[in-house]
Amino acid sequence: MKRTIFFVFFVSFVVSNLSAQNWDINTLHRVNSWDNKFVRNYNKFISRSEPYVAIGVPVAMALTAWAKKDKDLLKDAVYVGTSVAGAFVVTYGMKYLVDRERPYDRYPDRVHPYSYESSPSFPSGHTASAFALATSLCIKYPKWYVIAPSALWACSVGVSRMNEGVHYPSDVLAGAAIGAGCAIVNIYVNRWLNQWLFGK
Repeated sequence: MKRTIFFVFFVSFVVSNLSAQNWDINTLHRVNSWDNKFVRNYNKFISRSEPYVAIGVPVAMALTAWAKKDKDLLKDAVYVGTSVAGAFVVTYGMKYLVDRERPYDRYPDRVHPYSYESSPSFPSGHTASAFALATSLCIKYPKWYVIAPSALWACSVGVSRMNEGVHYPSDVLAGAAIGAGCAIVNIYVNRWLNQWLFGK
């Protein structure tokens, strides 16, 4: 009886894993096939904007805080910046632990790469940083005019990485979860960091 249960469980696991893999590559194939000129240009721009926005926003906040001598804004800049940095560290550590092959290498007949990456595929670093930035901004400034553009930009980064052919949907979803998770955990980390940096 135990062997039968184990066998059924094992077969179910294998089948569900294959289904998940099929969903992953089938979804990627569809998104990667969007080759309308506007869609391609938009995704290319959004994908390339990620490092500049993710680094530029906290740096701009810090410079503005320094110029205005605004301690609260400086604290916010530290929180946003360390959220992005944390997501970057976690993501790149996981990339080399998991060492997942890029989809255009694994499925050259189904995925057209519009760009090439030297690092492993899982999880998406661009998406993690984008969601860390968006989530931390939304936590600090819970206004619709911050939440709406932040969420749109972060989601667009995730979609753009699939349209570029460099990430599976599961890479993007994992990156989004890591980025948002780092921003949430960093709320508690920054309580200690603020005491160390600012004395309270």
